[in-house]
Amino acid sequence: MSIWEAVAVLVAGLGAGTINTIVGSGTLITFPVLLAVGLPPVTANVSNTLGLVPGSISGAIGYRRELAGQSRRLLRFAAGALIGGLAGAILLIALPSSAFKMIVPALIAVALVLVVVQPRLAAALRARRARNGTVARRDGGFALFAGLLLASVYGGYFGAAQGVIYLSLMGVLLSDDLQRINAIKNVLAAVVNGVAAVFFLFVADFDWTAVVLIAVGSAVGGQIGAKVGRRLPPVALRAAIVVVGLLAIAQLLLR
Repeated sequence: MSIWEAVAVLVAGLGAGTINTIVGSGTLITFPVLLAVGLPPVTANVSNTLGLVPGSISGAIGYRRELAGQSRRLLRFAAGALIGGLAGAILLIALPSSAFKMIVPALIAVALVLVVVQPRLAAALRARRARNGTVARRDGGFALFAGLLLASVYGGYFGAAQGVIYLSLMGVLLSDDLQRINAIKNVLAAVVNGVAAVFFLFVADFDWTAVVLIAVGSAVGGQIGAKVGRRLPPVALRAAIVVVGLLAIAQLLLR
């Protein structure tokens, strides 16, 4: 890797760490850069996952204030993320790299629709519960756990726009502030990337230079993203999610 290629990977890591903390989808920045500097697709994917772990942890730490009072639901969701992330990492090694090529853009598109309609959908669910005299579960119930588990399987496999999917599911099924939901998303991403990274260390090929460069860049970016993300009002944050998701779909379809 030349010096300029190394700089490009470092800057990509910085951008990925920032955008992952705010929205998610940082993989859509780093993965193409790793391919451009000559890494094979699976090696690039594995190296990217390993490198983004410090960024995920950094973003979660940056959002620690919004995590207050969420320990119970966080432990439940993290258990699902751990299982799903490991399953996704195993699938990456076992399945051909094109396995999710067609389904991923559709998955992201559905998530974006949920993000857009989330305020009205959540209000309708609250009204329905009020009519039926039922109370919403603070952890979103089995439906949310199952959805997050499946999203974590996808995250361990590839992870592009994983954060968008997390935010769409929690935004609809949890009655909570979007910033607090975003804080949970950062922890879940850290869990998925972490368990996948540990698995890849033993069974997959990766490029240590790329891993270190992305790790350094994403760790710094995680702190930047936390400072920027928590200052965004809900409408602006929702708009950012949609824009990033649409770019993700475009990139995946044009690749």
